[in-house]
Amino acid sequence: MTKGYGQMSITVRRALRTALASCLGVVLAAAALQGPAAAAPRDAGPPAEDPFYKPPVPLPPGRSGDVIRSRPAVFTVDPFGKAPFEGVRSWQVLYRSENVHGAPIAVSGIVLVPKRPWTGGGERPLVSYAVGTRGLGDACAPSYTLTQGLDYEALMIIDALNKGWAVAVTDMEGLGTPGGHTYEVGRSQGKAVLNMARAARRLPAAGLGGSPVAIWGYSQGGTSAGWAAQLAGPYAPDLPVRGVFAGGVPADLRAVADGLDGSLFVALMFMAAVGFDSAYPGLNLEGYLNDAGRALLRDAREMCLTSVDGASTLLTTAFRRIGDYTTTNPLDDPKWRRALDANRLGGTAPKAPVLQTHAVHDQIIPFGQAETLRRTWCAKGANVTWKTYEFAEHATGMVWSHPDAMRFITDRFAGKPVRGNCPA
Repeated sequence: MTKGYGQMSITVRRALRTALASCLGVVLAAAALQGPAAAAPRDAGPPAEDPFYKPPVPLPPGRSGDVIRSRPAVFTVDPFGKAPFEGVRSWQVLYRSENVHGAPIAVSGIVLVPKRPWTGGGERPLVSYAVGTRGLGDACAPSYTLTQGLDYEALMIIDALNKGWAVAVTDMEGLGTPGGHTYEVGRSQGKAVLNMARAARRLPAAGLGGSPVAIWGYSQGGTSAGWAAQLAGPYAPDLPVRGVFAGGVPADLRAVADGLDGSLFVALMFMAAVGFDSAYPGLNLEGYLNDAGRALLRDAREMCLTSVDGASTLLTTAFRRIGDYTTTNPLDDPKWRRALDANRLGGTAPKAPVLQTHAVHDQIIPFGQAETLRRTWCAKGANVTWKTYEFAEHATGMVWSHPDAMRFITDRFAGKPVRGNCPA
């Protein structure tokens, strides 16, 4: 059996202070370990081959957050033997959510609950954990990778489990389930995070019916967490959201695109274009592409960053520009700008307290647009605690923010008041 809570907690603390555990910092190392694709599970195979991930058509009647189906799963940090992580029960779930147009969709995810009884006050807390960038292929779905011992955020999730909290992780729209992954479409991601929390609370075997909720996310997960924070009040008033951590937030994708164009990480901008094309079919991404762009689009649809193909895509697209792959720049088209602006954070103030963090030297997600989000939320009356990391870039920003996020969420579950540091 894999090491349990006591020993693993020490390992987690040390690893989080020394490893560059981010969606990009681990790409080359993970590719070397994985080869072209993650190893298939012994039973059902990856999501594309697993009937569990295929929703019924039409979807059964129900509410957003209702569980369509569930099954026991094995959470592991062992990529070779896949020994279960000791002391945790887990279930893969298929649940109802909504797309950006308000239409019901099925989304997959995983629910993790410590076996030991909760000894704190009230009901066992639940963290709806929004993952960072994985890729666009179904094999990248965290409900799958967390059962394969190959998930780069597993240690952070274990740290939350070691606190006795339950953790629910959504795959988001189209990652695992059929259809394109709506990468960085915040309104879809935010709903998926909230409905994942609802699904975990409605899963009878998990025993989380009365659980208070926190939301957690960094990078792409920061977008998801920020949108979940904004939507929680009007969209999910039934959820008792106590606090939100949103780190390295891509709040304004037009500003992010400007920063990524011609950079080492321009592939992330291309992925977002595919994500928006999946969410808004009228954008017609392919109509803007040249031959090189169409080839990239074809290859990217099933790509996971933590694979040989993903690492190769990052390297071969590095320092390229939009014009290298298009005949016309879609960002010059008003319909593309409207779609991006419709998913820009800051329109409403979150009701729950928010810890927002950012690395000063973030080379992927511009610092300025995150600072603008903080000022915008503050001006609307949000309770925001803003923390920056002077000697960090995007990957180390994830690591340095983790202990601060753990303390912040711990205090919110304990009912401690917090006064943010918004400018007077």
